[in-house]
Amino acid sequence: MTADSLNLTLATLEPFSSLELGHFVLTSAILFAIGIVGFLTRRNMIVMFLCTELMFQAAAIAMIAFGRFHMDLSGQVFVIFILTVAAAESALALALVVLLFRRKETLNAEAWTELRE
Repeated sequence: MTADSLNLTLATLEPFSSLELGHFVLTSAILFAIGIVGFLTRRNMIVMFLCTELMFQAAAIAMIAFGRFHMDLSGQVFVIFILTVAAAESALALALVVLLFRRKETLNAEAWTELRE
């Protein structure tokens, strides 16, 4: 894709109306709230990590929606960084879950409230 075709494609796109932006922001806020509630109420570490991923995705939806509303690509570029952080967090979380499960045979977060060597 050349720069001219990219500019032509962006020029043909119309910005969101504020009502359409509101739908995306509301969806993002609902997903983020579900993630917060799930993280605070569940004690299983895998579910807690999935809820943090849900919160990352809610932030990504909001970034893309605001980027499109302002006809700026910086929202989409920032989402790439959000996805990179989410992937790194997933890899570390999986390693942590495997390590902790091998030590105590449980994934209940309350079993790890007292960290000691």
